[in-house]
Amino acid sequence: MSKGLPKRNEDYSLWYNELVKKADLAENSAVRGCMVIKPYGYAIWEKMQNILDKMFKDSGHSNAYFPLFIPKSYLSKEADHVEGFAKECAVVTHYRLKNAEDGTGVVVDPEAKLEEELIVRPTSETVIWNTYKNWIQSYRDLPVLVNQWANVVRWEMRTRLFLRTAEFLWQEGHTAHATKQEAIDETVQMMDIYADFVENYMGVPVIKGIKTESERFAGAEETYCIEALMQDGKALQAGTSHFLGQNFAKAFDVKFTNKEGKQDLVWGTSWGVSTRLMGALIMSHSDDDGLVLPPNLAPIQVVIVPIFKGEEQFKAISLRAEEIKKRLEAKGISVRYDDRDTHKPGFKFAEWELKGVPVRIAIGPRDLENDTVEVARRDSKTKETYQINGIETGILELMTDIQHNIYESSIKFREDHTNTVDSWEEFKEIMENEGGFVLAHWDGTAETEDKIKTETKATIRCIPLDGELEEGKCVYSGKPSKQRVIFARAY
Repeated sequence: MSKGLPKRNEDYSLWYNELVKKADLAENSAVRGCMVIKPYGYAIWEKMQNILDKMFKDSGHSNAYFPLFIPKSYLSKEADHVEGFAKECAVVTHYRLKNAEDGTGVVVDPEAKLEEELIVRPTSETVIWNTYKNWIQSYRDLPVLVNQWANVVRWEMRTRLFLRTAEFLWQEGHTAHATKQEAIDETVQMMDIYADFVENYMGVPVIKGIKTESERFAGAEETYCIEALMQDGKALQAGTSHFLGQNFAKAFDVKFTNKEGKQDLVWGTSWGVSTRLMGALIMSHSDDDGLVLPPNLAPIQVVIVPIFKGEEQFKAISLRAEEIKKRLEAKGISVRYDDRDTHKPGFKFAEWELKGVPVRIAIGPRDLENDTVEVARRDSKTKETYQINGIETGILELMTDIQHNIYESSIKFREDHTNTVDSWEEFKEIMENEGGFVLAHWDGTAETEDKIKTETKATIRCIPLDGELEEGKCVYSGKPSKQRVIFARAY
């Protein structure tokens, strides 16, 4: 039972949208382009948030909070930055409403115009660097290692739940350093932390690389990224970490007295991931029957479903089920005992399959007699009989196996959908019919990059950090190239 989900191979976009809604993850709100994240979807985001937060703190970072509103003048101080975000900014011009004179509702009070218009936070570099000017005077004040969990607004015209919404949740790290090398090391470290999280918790393999100049974050000198491949053959940028150089320090006059007693500009970084990771999680593993969640991020890792006839059987099974639940929870496994008497077992099986719970335990009268349960895994849909005695050890091992299997399946998918291409005709054919990652030579010019994007809708996802240098000819222009880059159509 698929709860009426469309097939991925027939309409991937519709399948995704319906799955997000039917699995109770999120829904569209009354505000165009904004979403309501439902409790089950938010529980997954909370697990992501908690794990990442610990990783940030373990690497020396602390959380802070900065204003939602940014004076418009701040944005104009860094030229590339304002150009990159200008088209997406929501602007606050007034601070009060009043009743319309004709009694039709409320209108903006023209007398309540702000002296300076405010931008609703699209990203926080400007307001944070203006603050850092007050925090930093000496080399003793450095480094500043700060992260913020917040919401941001980017006025997107074409939106899709989790992947691209006008308002979304994220974290943004902003750090300040005494030297260029320290800032570069920080940028690379955060890219590595993101890769660790996405691969080992989300079960999604990524490629680390740097962005081309035209794909770089507005105001950065270098953007490091991790790129993942979704099941429809499109790439998704799963995280970015930016080396800002001294650009924002110059714009906001953030200087410090170094150890030699001289004034110097601070070096900066910024880095972030967002609820877009929810989209990556859904699209990487799920199938035509619903979500497939890796155990490391599943809010409910095990669901127990009783199969019974009559009150007497239900009581006996419930006693055993509650005992199993306690034993599993004692091992740190999150368990739901679905004892609802309003739904039949078949409905419950389909519902929890749709919601991606990694392990389902069914227990009935015969199981009580044999001291066994039926264990079904969501990833492979296989079933096994487990002895209740020692079941906690067996389920822990199963969790590890499911997590590994989900990751390995994604690795294989990526390998099967990565092609090395040398001719323009083959490049166009693969992009049109197969998609996936294409490794091809590029002559290093923005002009060629733009022409390839115009003709095929494919962009350079990254220049791989582990890519080998090799002499070749650009797949489009035929000009010399020293390294292959990764092309793909992307979200």
